[in-house]
Amino acid sequence: MRILIVTDAWEPQVNGVVRTLQATIAELRAGGHEIEVISPNLFRSIPCPTYGEIRLAFAGRRAVGRRIRSFAPQAVHISTEGPLGLAARRWCLDKKVPFSTAYHTRFPEYVAARLPVSPAFVWRFIRWFHRPARNIMVATRSLAAELAEQGLDQTMMWERGVDHALFHADRAAPAAFDGLVRPIQLYVGRVAVEKNIEAFLDTRQPGTKVIVGDGPALAELQARYPDAVFLGKLGGEALAAAYAGADVFVFPSRTDTFGLVVIEALSCGTPVAAYPVPGPGDIVRDGAGALDENLDKAIAAALACRRTDAAALGARYSWPNCTAQFVQALTFVPVGTPTETPVGAPSLA
Repeated sequence: MRILIVTDAWEPQVNGVVRTLQATIAELRAGGHEIEVISPNLFRSIPCPTYGEIRLAFAGRRAVGRRIRSFAPQAVHISTEGPLGLAARRWCLDKKVPFSTAYHTRFPEYVAARLPVSPAFVWRFIRWFHRPARNIMVATRSLAAELAEQGLDQTMMWERGVDHALFHADRAAPAAFDGLVRPIQLYVGRVAVEKNIEAFLDTRQPGTKVIVGDGPALAELQARYPDAVFLGKLGGEALAAAYAGADVFVFPSRTDTFGLVVIEALSCGTPVAAYPVPGPGDIVRDGAGALDENLDKAIAAALACRRTDAAALGARYSWPNCTAQFVQALTFVPVGTPTETPVGAPSLA
């Protein structure tokens, strides 16, 4: 199948959306699908205010439409609600081309954490953007229920996966952990206000708090919490070793839709402590971690969990399964249009 993916989140960004798209596209290509990506690096762009890693593309409906028609896909997936997603949405609606979307980010809560904007106002935009989609891909059942409450009930599951060749329990702790007082409590992710990292850094469990990642709040948190260890951005085997060498993985975010880092930590045998919110609340079970509105209690309970149970839960998530769900969500067929008719053919002009 010829699949076009439109995304405002793309390389060189390092976040869950980009990593999920990269892994899914690699699996799709390995399975014989032909993939084209429309991303900000194809256009002039500017940094997104308060999130400079994201580039906002200067691209209208016509410019994006020309690229869609040139590739002539059989399926169009609009991954994000940014300028490119808006342009592709408008073009598809004008041309009566069906498309799918994905709800990657809990924008009402995300925006409220950064700006004095009511979540109810943002939900109006979310409903407007996703309502015309044939299918809306979501990572968890609680997100599907949340969208259904907003009148968006055309959801299909698109979970997340783990590279088990990289993230596994049979790794030694990194040298950076040598001499640190245990238990080592680890956070991995973007260092930004919406991640609620202060809630983790304010907990009173004995041991050492370790932060892996970069972001706009890094300098402030380093100054405010001098006893924490900040390792910066890690990837590959260095990241896997950090997961495997920690005693507990702490996920303090209340706004993530899934938390790819959660299943990576589990796959490395590290129990997870988090709030009982969508994302970790859909994942953490079977004695592999603990959820509690009191994060101190969640950390203490997770430290008592067995690492083998955490690894067993993480093993359930794979990129092949994730990709199969993605393909299933693209199996909509426009009325009166054969499946093999590509977008951009005369019948869809």
